[in-house]
Amino acid sequence: TIVKVMDTLMKKNPKQIKIAALLVKPGKFNNKMEIDYKGMDIGNDFIVGYGLDYNRKGRNLKDIYIVVE
Repeated sequence: TIVKVMDTLMKKNPKQIKIAALLVKPGKFNNKMEIDYKGMDIGNDFIVGYGLDYNRKGRNLKDIYIVVE
């Protein structure tokens, strides 16, 4: 997603763009882009809550949880 967002924004010729991420999965982030502001690194677990969902469930949870199957 961030690659597409950056491509779109770069077409507008901005003076500067900074990337911020609340949660980063280092094992899954294979881009050369630098994350300027990072909340924390997390494992490769699937998470829900705080706007993140799993099959349209869990998005409205006020905290972040790991999905256990």
